[in-house]
Amino acid sequence: MSQQGPLIVVASREHRPSTTPLFGLNILPVIDIGWAEAPKAVAELHPTAVLVAATEGAGAAFERLADQVAAIRPYVPLIVVDPANPCPDNALPYSSSNGGFDRLGARLKAALRVRTLHATVLRRLASNPAGPVRQPDNDPLQDATVLLIGRGAAYPALSVVFGERLGVIGALSIEAAAKHLNVRSVDGLIIGEGFTPRVVDALLTVLAEDTRFRNLPVVVTTGGLAATYDLPNLEVTSGEPAHIASTFLPLVRQHAFEARLCRILKSLDAGGLLDPRTGLLTVDAFHRELNTAINQTRSHGGRLSVARFSLDQKQERPVFDAARILSRLMRRMDFGTLENDGSIIVAFVDVDPRNAHMIARRLSSVMKHTAHSNKRALRIDPHVALTVCQPDDSARSVLARLNDEAHRAAS
Repeated sequence: MSQQGPLIVVASREHRPSTTPLFGLNILPVIDIGWAEAPKAVAELHPTAVLVAATEGAGAAFERLADQVAAIRPYVPLIVVDPANPCPDNALPYSSSNGGFDRLGARLKAALRVRTLHATVLRRLASNPAGPVRQPDNDPLQDATVLLIGRGAAYPALSVVFGERLGVIGALSIEAAAKHLNVRSVDGLIIGEGFTPRVVDALLTVLAEDTRFRNLPVVVTTGGLAATYDLPNLEVTSGEPAHIASTFLPLVRQHAFEARLCRILKSLDAGGLLDPRTGLLTVDAFHRELNTAINQTRSHGGRLSVARFSLDQKQERPVFDAARILSRLMRRMDFGTLENDGSIIVAFVDVDPRNAHMIARRLSSVMKHTAHSNKRALRIDPHVALTVCQPDDSARSVLARLNDEAHRAAS
């Protein structure tokens, strides 16, 4: 992996651990500095990554360093070894007791892949500055969803602590968790109490062997793990739910940022026709595509059905969450968009009304059981309205009829 700058290792001289193993990783050139020299070194050396080897003696310098690194583009990973206190939002905690510097190298490589992805997005956006694709500027954690597995007494507390910051999917069994992992794009996995070490070991082994989940952040809140796993973002930690959340959320934020970058690249590949926050077509692109599909249906025969999913949600997170679920589950020939009013419209190509109704109900059921608001009382329960394209229809008439049917279904 070709990178431009070095790995800067920061620690006070009194508490500086040996960084000799870092040189053996052969990932980046390693430069040791103290806290006093850190701001100047970061500004002049343009590091590819920064490692805080020890936070003792840092004081407020740690916060200033984190802010300085967070402002750099493209993304610069900031990894903190064995932090004694909660870290800044962009600092990735690393526990040396879970594998020493070997796992540190794997985590650094995983973070550098995110940096490379960000550099690619910035380069492509710069080549077309007037293009339709823009990079969202909100916290990636607002788009993140984690899967919480557990049956112990700490399960409700963990659910509340994480639910205050991001979307949470709960599962009481490994089987239920596996179904969610196959349907949803999650940004982290929390394994709580209630499972034997053998069950946890089997789950971690499966995750490590599946390329879809190898870089997924995973936190295990119980001990007893003796084996090592090819999971660079695995943390084993215990304590209060707030401590577990503060340790895990920076890794979740990085994964959510990576997922956002992937959606932006897909949007760029599609010429800006895809919304980078949902993976569905933009509203204008959907209306053009619907007009084309109606004209082709009129000219060459075939069938076209259009469904509207009304979520009755005012919060952005569950709406975008539901839209991303649909973009993941839709058939390749179908297309959809997230409307400005928060409803989702999907066109089903070359399918009879009965099967279109069945597909729409199935998608609605998946959204109902896997999309969640950050408030427990606000469950996602989509209202579905379906209409079939007639020979004399236009996109305007189809959508107008669909709106009327949606109002009747909601009432």
